[in-house]
Amino acid sequence: MSMMKTGGDFDHNRWLFETSGTYGYGNAFRDDYGDGGDERLQGDLETNDKPWKPLSRVIPIKNSIISPYRLLIFTRLVVLGFFLHWRVVNPNNNAIWLWLMSIICEIWFAFSWILDQIPKLCPINRSTDLEVLREKFDLPSPSNPTGRSDLPGIDFFVSTADPEKEPPLTTANTILSILAVDYPVEKVACYVSDDGGALLTFEAMAEACSFADLWVPFCRKHDIEPRNPDAYFNLKGDPTKGKSRPDFVKDRRRVKREYEEFKVRINGLPDAIRRRSEAFNAREEMKVLKHMRETGADPMEKPKVQKATWMADGSHWPGTWNNPSKEHSKGDHAGILQVMLKPPSHDPLTGGSSEDKLISFVDVDIRLPMLVYMSREKRPGYDHNKKAGAMNALVRSSAILSNGPFILNLDCDHYINNCRAIREGMCFMMDRGGEDICYIQFPQRFEGIDPSDRYANHNTVFFDGNMRALDGVQGPVYVGTGCMFRRFALYAFDPPNPDKMIVAKDNETQPLATGDFDPNLDVNLLPKQFGNSTLLAESIPVAEFQGRPLADHPAIKFGRPPGALRVPREPLDAVTVGEAVSVISCWYEDKTEWGERVGWIYGSVTEDVVTGFRMHNRGWRSVYCITKRDAFRGSAPINLTDRLHQVLRWATGSVEIFFSRNNALLATFKLKFLQRLAYLNVGIYPFTSMFLIVYCFLPAMSLISGQFIVQELNIWFLVYLMIITFCLIGSALLEVRWAEIGLEEWWRNEQFWLISGTSSHFAACIQGLLKVIAGIEISFTLTSKSAGEDEDDIYADLYLVKWTSLMIPPIVIALVNIVALIIAFSRTLFGSGQWNMFIGGAFFASWVLCHLYPFAKGLMGRRRKTPTIVFVWAGLISIIIALLWMALNPDSLNSLGSSSTTNSGFEFP
Repeated sequence: MSMMKTGGDFDHNRWLFETSGTYGYGNAFRDDYGDGGDERLQGDLETNDKPWKPLSRVIPIKNSIISPYRLLIFTRLVVLGFFLHWRVVNPNNNAIWLWLMSIICEIWFAFSWILDQIPKLCPINRSTDLEVLREKFDLPSPSNPTGRSDLPGIDFFVSTADPEKEPPLTTANTILSILAVDYPVEKVACYVSDDGGALLTFEAMAEACSFADLWVPFCRKHDIEPRNPDAYFNLKGDPTKGKSRPDFVKDRRRVKREYEEFKVRINGLPDAIRRRSEAFNAREEMKVLKHMRETGADPMEKPKVQKATWMADGSHWPGTWNNPSKEHSKGDHAGILQVMLKPPSHDPLTGGSSEDKLISFVDVDIRLPMLVYMSREKRPGYDHNKKAGAMNALVRSSAILSNGPFILNLDCDHYINNCRAIREGMCFMMDRGGEDICYIQFPQRFEGIDPSDRYANHNTVFFDGNMRALDGVQGPVYVGTGCMFRRFALYAFDPPNPDKMIVAKDNETQPLATGDFDPNLDVNLLPKQFGNSTLLAESIPVAEFQGRPLADHPAIKFGRPPGALRVPREPLDAVTVGEAVSVISCWYEDKTEWGERVGWIYGSVTEDVVTGFRMHNRGWRSVYCITKRDAFRGSAPINLTDRLHQVLRWATGSVEIFFSRNNALLATFKLKFLQRLAYLNVGIYPFTSMFLIVYCFLPAMSLISGQFIVQELNIWFLVYLMIITFCLIGSALLEVRWAEIGLEEWWRNEQFWLISGTSSHFAACIQGLLKVIAGIEISFTLTSKSAGEDEDDIYADLYLVKWTSLMIPPIVIALVNIVALIIAFSRTLFGSGQWNMFIGGAFFASWVLCHLYPFAKGLMGRRRKTPTIVFVWAGLISIIIALLWMALNPDSLNSLGSSSTTNSGFEFP
């Protein structure tokens, strides 16, 4: 295979498939010591002539927390077994139907709890050392007197699809935060995927490039944080805190004024594009009318002129028009690729202090990273595979243009909140043993969430609990955004195994054959896997080589030589850009493995989870990087309906995974056991909804029928229940401690688990089964970012009540339990007097209603505006239940009437 030459004093071809040392321990360190063996590794490495400075460390959870936590989990597991055994051998013969339904549900809940809880037994924390990273890669040295960075390149992917639901200003702010990231400028490239092909997004990016000339140097000059201008200028507190330069206040005022003008221009783009297009279309219509008069055509005939969308240079926009037409609609338009900011020079370029400049940028690097706008080609008859297809088009085009060995993807509403977060991720990738890390997942943090977090939008139990625990196994799952990938891992290759490297007797490194990496890495097989692009094929081994850790110590068995990445990048030419355009065509993936094995995987609405699963299944591991300052921040739907639809999409994807070849039960032995349980839980958890709905109706059935799930309140039943409850409380308290979350956040998560389990998850099971059995495709729409009816209230969306059929099951459950409580209380008070049965059923009914409390508040809205349909459902269900109870228990009604008349002194005739 031919290699892409990048120059330098060493032979790249020799190093591409070569080891970089003959000493050390290889990946056997993790097998022998586990992830917590950094201290022993430190001692082993310091026995060499050169001391070792690790870039990252594993920090185990304190034994005073994790040991009791594991003990409580084990105790609960054992007692749960005894409890279920007792329940099975002690049926309620008076209400066998009630007992049978309850025991089936409880057995499933126990199974589901095991899948969710067992992978949480090994939580860990991690730390990074940015100073060591700077010392190794950025500081000047005798071999690097200019101080050029030896860090690998990184390509940022930002995806957007609809400028009406994803405002261009939001996307522009995200782009600005990327362009200003604290990373070597020449190593950064940003790619914007506009899957809607909208001129509005394109021109918004052009405006962002113009404003970036001022914003990015300003951030570097004054060390601004965060580097999203909208988030920065809306910060509360003193903006001068920690700023030492005397011109900061003046500079900030000028930049803020420019940003306000920038927002006006962005928000005015829709009208500007419309007016421009109308003017150009009117001109074209006049030309046609003139031609018709000259040719003697019928003057009454209307001229046929396409209502095109026009660019500022007077040419037709090749993407989607405002008035869609053939070859200019969202599903039918040409591919567009525009390099909006060219690759910067390799050496710093400082600004001047001329009077015509708004701000003095003396001694400030004013270079900007490369920025590329891309809208892949779309034609009728092709399956474009939604976001996964757009991401794969970005992978191919970026491989040809910049070929950063690492890729970080962000949604358009997720911006960089910590400009040094990329360096923290690199501490793991570039550390010893980092060659088998496929991606670094950062936690998702959200803004604009209501203070009470009514619908658990922050999802801290998952991001700070489950993900932190998986980090101690084989790594966190991929959650769609805020993730830094190793490009070579996306190409579906197995992780390298340094222990199998060929070493000569004289301790010289030996080149590796292609088969030593992957049996499928063959020149003859590359077109079948990756398509017929030569430049794309040549970029693969280069990306693999540049993504290796630095071989600066004999113990680094698989690395690259220091200084290998200080060589300037080759400039772009027309041929290279033309090749990048060809790989985003709609036909390029035909008869290749893109989406099946390579890149983002197709076939599921949750392509993120499937893509991460495939990497773990090949033996790669991932790392969870929690930074002191949130790495990224984004938005989340706080409206109840939007939140339910978001969860519906995730759950539907999980059902698809369960019925596909991506089921964890079919995984290879390279997937660790606890990791397999975690992925199995991902595919199974929606099915819990069917049992949960039945179980939520059981208290009402018990109250109405006068029976209970057990024939009598046996002492063993109460003891088992008490122990399980104490274990639940204890494990919850310890979990919130090692996960560093609040108890209220844990409770909100529990509440929304029941709300979503009785609504979105159940609908997802139905939709998933329809797709698997009947082949009915599910269509999902983007969540609108539009504000509520009160634009001055950032939480206005929280109070909007938008009816959806997903609300029906929780409403029915709540009403049935409320009516059952009233019926049972009346009967117990005036009739049978069996308070023990009533208390048992009332306790479980109250448990259900407490979990549904946020849902009820969501139905009330701000001013208790509840859709009429809710009252219709309430009245109808209440009448049906009352009639059903009277039909099943006519004697109880008579006895109730007798008791009432006797107590009151009156008698019915």
